[in-house]
Amino acid sequence: MTKLNYKIKLKDVKLFVFDVDGVISDGVVYLDADGEMMRNCHVRDSLAMKLALHAGIEILIISAGTSKKVEERMRYLGVEHVRMGCYKKYEELSRFCAVNDYQLEQVLYMGDDLPDYECLSNVGVATCPNNAVQEIRFMVDYVSHIDGGQGCVRDVIEQTLRVQGKWPNLAENPTISFEK
Repeated sequence: MTKLNYKIKLKDVKLFVFDVDGVISDGVVYLDADGEMMRNCHVRDSLAMKLALHAGIEILIISAGTSKKVEERMRYLGVEHVRMGCYKKYEELSRFCAVNDYQLEQVLYMGDDLPDYECLSNVGVATCPNNAVQEIRFMVDYVSHIDGGQGCVRDVIEQTLRVQGKWPNLAENPTISFEK
């Protein structure tokens, strides 16, 4: 069976789902002097998440990792649905979709490693960063040309919003504002 061109599928996306470690962050965990874990994230991904939310596309974060700082950062960006410490990612994704009236075909999921496999196998658009593990790279609809934590989230959000005609047109409006 031939895979449908992933860009055709982007027009139906109503929910973005992202893993944290290896997708939003570069997958490296730093420890501060107190043993607190810190992650490295790219501001381009942050802007893209704000643009997606402003365009009316919801975002769900699902991660097996736990971090109050990641939760705080996501909430600062306007992401309301953050599931940390989640080891049964597909169960959580299915439950979230059922409760919030989404079909799995409307989901774009980005993951980078084996715990994301089941989710990626069941969504409308399966994506991964450039540096995802081999098993994931071989099964997704789209492999970003950008590594995790370096703007891969921006890559898939921008492509989706452009296909849907929701990416900001700076020629018409050179000011981006998130005020309602």
